[in-house]
Amino acid sequence: MSAPVPGPVPAAVPGAVPAPGADVVLRGRTFGPGHPVVMAVVNRTPDSFYAPARHDDRSADAAVARAEEEGADLVDLGGVRAGRGPRVDVAEELARVLPLVERVRARHPDLLVSVDTWRAEVARAAALAGADLVNDTWAGHDPRLVEVAAEHGLGVVCSHTGGAAPRTDPLRVQYPLPDPLPPGTGPDVDPLDGVVLDVVATLRRAAERAVGLGIPPGSVLVDPTHDFGKNTWHSLHLVRRTQALVALGHPVLVALSRKDFVGETLDLAPEERLEGTLAATSVAAWLGARVFRTHDVRATRRTLDMVAAIRGDSPPVRAVRGLA
Repeated sequence: MSAPVPGPVPAAVPGAVPAPGADVVLRGRTFGPGHPVVMAVVNRTPDSFYAPARHDDRSADAAVARAEEEGADLVDLGGVRAGRGPRVDVAEELARVLPLVERVRARHPDLLVSVDTWRAEVARAAALAGADLVNDTWAGHDPRLVEVAAEHGLGVVCSHTGGAAPRTDPLRVQYPLPDPLPPGTGPDVDPLDGVVLDVVATLRRAAERAVGLGIPPGSVLVDPTHDFGKNTWHSLHLVRRTQALVALGHPVLVALSRKDFVGETLDLAPEERLEGTLAATSVAAWLGARVFRTHDVRATRRTLDMVAAIRGDSPPVRAVRGLA
């Protein structure tokens, strides 16, 4: 049997690797494309949607130590479940979060600290306790929060919820395409691009306000906030359109970890959503996202480091095959 005749070698495709996202700058440290930033979720809450993320004081301390050991650059400390549940007032949120911020700062000096809150009072107290970043997952519901971040030299996460109030779930939310379409919109516009246009416009306004208050652009993270004010189709589309967010010129944060859009896509409970999360993480990283909020630090760290090497942003740790 004769050997097959090889076909022509395809030419390299110019620009096949998407442009890297903006560098992340927090506490005077800069993270370039070769170092994707892993943000570990540590919830000081008894009712998080993912059972292993429910922590009291003792288990939260252990979770932080484990996250650092597994490769986290940043820990995101939260005192209130994002979804529906018992009311948590400001005093209770402070009691849950502040001692943890203080302990992390004292025991883990190299670890960056984020506080997940929509309340300016909590952000101010966290700043005084040593936080580096405020993760405002409810899209400026309290407009004073970004002012607190600027006043204390913290970074801030600008998010998108489609106008949803804190701790509410989406119901038949829609993002229709505007008529007429914005100038420059290509002929291949997708009906789902309505959500992308809304997210981009909202994040641009929020980021411009943060920069105008004096927060450096590299410390203003933009988060499309998958699932918040969105259905599963919206969240999937935002992953595939990550480059539209990267084009804003700020570091893109994605919080994909074990979310409902992963569970609904694969029909899996939160405990079984790791592989789906890592698939979405890989796509977002390839397209230029820079910060990845996760419950699974080691798996995410390894996934991101592999994507960075495939993109050419960082070299292999060891490359001897065929050379030695």
